[in-house]
Amino acid sequence: MNNLVSNFNSFTFFAEFTLAHITAGFNVTSLVLLLAAVIAIKQKKENLHKNLIFAAFAASAAFLVFYLTRMALEGDKKFPVANYPTVAYFYYPLLISHILLAVTVPVLAIISIYHGLKDNREKHRRIVKFTFPIWLYVSVTGVIVYLMLYWIFVAPAQEVVT
Repeated sequence: MNNLVSNFNSFTFFAEFTLAHITAGFNVTSLVLLLAAVIAIKQKKENLHKNLIFAAFAASAAFLVFYLTRMALEGDKKFPVANYPTVAYFYYPLLISHILLAVTVPVLAIISIYHGLKDNREKHRRIVKFTFPIWLYVSVTGVIVYLMLYWIFVAPAQEVVT
C-alpha cells in the first residue's frame, strides 16, 4: 500500500509541475503563432495566415487538453495569499478576467475560422475584431498567471515531518 501511495504522489507531482509547464508552453506557442498570423495577413500572405491560425488553434486545443488533465489529476493551484497579500489584489482580478474571457475563445475562434474558410470576408473581419484581442489577452494573461504561480510568487516549501 505504501508503494501505491508513493507512486500516486509521484504522479500528482508530475501532474502539478510538469503538466503546468507543458500547458504554459502551449500557451506561449499559441501566442507567438497568433501574432505571426496577424503579421502574415497584414503582409497579404493569406495562405501563411491560414496555416498559422490553424497551428495557433491546435496549440490552444492542446493547451486545453493538458490543462484539463492537470486539473483532473491535481486540482487548481492556489495563490499564496498569506505570503503575498498585496499582490493578491492584482492577481485575482487578472485571473477572473482571464477565466471569463478564456471561455469565449474556443467559440470565437471556431466562428472566425469558419468564416475565413468559407471566404465570408466581411463576417470574418467583423468577428476577428473581437476574437483577436480576446484571444491575445487570454494568451498573455495565461502566461502571466503561470509565471506568478510557478516562478515569481511561490509559497515557501512546506517542512516535511516524518
